[in-house]
Amino acid sequence: MVKSNYSIIKEIKEYAIDNKIPIMNQEGIDFLTTFIIKYQIKNILEVGTAIGYSSIMMTLCGPNIKVTTIERDEQRYLEAIKNIKKLNLEDRITLIFNDALKTKIEGKYDLIFIDAAKAQNIKFFELFERNLKDGGFIITDNMYFHGLVNKSEKEIKSRNVRGIVRKIKDYITFLKNNDNYNTTIYDIGDGIAVSEKKTRGGV
Repeated sequence: MVKSNYSIIKEIKEYAIDNKIPIMNQEGIDFLTTFIIKYQIKNILEVGTAIGYSSIMMTLCGPNIKVTTIERDEQRYLEAIKNIKKLNLEDRITLIFNDALKTKIEGKYDLIFIDAAKAQNIKFFELFERNLKDGGFIITDNMYFHGLVNKSEKEIKSRNVRGIVRKIKDYITFLKNNDNYNTTIYDIGDGIAVSEKKTRGGV
């Protein structure tokens, strides 16, 4: 019996839960896929593949959508390859096994989706924005980091987590002060930032 896309995606989500692999929650993925359809996005660069869930969901938004996605964790990368093959999307999703900060990407994209190491968001943004078309979008997930971004540092016991939260706050300031983009942070899922690149000479 041939499995449907729905049942395969359900299995991918269950695998993520069982193995404690962070993937976008339903509210977040619904926002992202609706956005891609609304703005007729065709070419996507993703920073942080994990097991391929979000790249699969983005690709399934339309028959002409292509995704290039980067993952540095070998086990997750190999799992993503398997999941993408199950859905016969090998021709439309290009997987790169590497540290994103050491990866040189050619070409221009309609959308860059950042969902990797939260402390590195500014570096990811600055490295890959040259690959974004004028009028394109950079979307970043986990802007609230499980609600911790809205808490005081005293309320966060882990020193490591405090450091990540501080970096996310720095990233929010970076986005708000970046005159080349119009950024809106949506109170959806775990917080999603949408940064629209201004066209040259325009607003």
